[in-house]
Amino acid sequence: MPNLKEVRVRITSVNSTKQITSAMKMVSAAKFKKAQNAIVQMRPYAGKLRSILENLSAGLDSSEGVYSANRNIKNVLIVAFTSNRGLCGAFNSNVIKESKTIAQKHKNSGSNVTVICAGKKAYDFFRKTEYNIKGANLPRNFNHLYDKISFEQTSAEAEKIMKAFTDKQFDKVYLVYNAFKNAAVQVLTSEQFLPVKPTPAAVKVSGVANQEKLSGDYIFEPAKEDLVQELIPKSLKTQFFKALLDSHASEHGARMTAMHKATDNATEMLKELRLSYNKARQAAITKEILEIVGGAEALKG
Repeated sequence: MPNLKEVRVRITSVNSTKQITSAMKMVSAAKFKKAQNAIVQMRPYAGKLRSILENLSAGLDSSEGVYSANRNIKNVLIVAFTSNRGLCGAFNSNVIKESKTIAQKHKNSGSNVTVICAGKKAYDFFRKTEYNIKGANLPRNFNHLYDKISFEQTSAEAEKIMKAFTDKQFDKVYLVYNAFKNAAVQVLTSEQFLPVKPTPAAVKVSGVANQEKLSGDYIFEPAKEDLVQELIPKSLKTQFFKALLDSHASEHGARMTAMHKATDNATEMLKELRLSYNKARQAAITKEILEIVGGAEALKG
């Protein structure tokens, strides 16, 4: 049985940890509400814009649809969205694992793979691998996006990726992130950002004469060429921003859940330690009483 001093030290240590995890849980809960509202309000707009984008891209030829051009896959870019801080369970490791899986799959097929990280945790991992940025006209990471989340700043970084695609530096671009479902559940998502994939209904239809058979009927005003230059880039930037908001809300939800579990575990551990301490203290008292009684009996003799 451990001595009383060791148990007291452990109780103090666990109690301090409990206070920290409880404080982190409350901080994440406060930030979570704001992040949740942002992604919930963004989703309907982003979803509808994505649907229009896919239908519009399906009716364009390769010269018009620069963002939907399918090329031989020689260079692949993966954008991994993690957090800048830890203590959020498997939030970061799931994204890193999925990014590695996609990278290895394309590497096995003979493609060159590059990983850009939006989040310090992914950057710390991938900078030590062969997938770091080498010669591409892009930043090594987008960690600064979490300092002050705004559409203007995020769209500027998305535009760099879009330009790299149109300049044929990359033939395919993936976004890997945790999609927000609720505070306790984050859905690991890997989606093709570029080239834009048409809707399943649009894939079956080809040719200008059949464009009205796409999954949505649209009357284009102004001309389709103007929409290509305005709507598609805006939609892609919106999708990139949505992925960042999803990841941000999921991070706080995951950290809040992880810190809640850690606080509960600390509470249970404190109960066990206090019980162990009381048992050790009672054993010490009993031993002292027996020694006193034994000494008294010896003096009587």
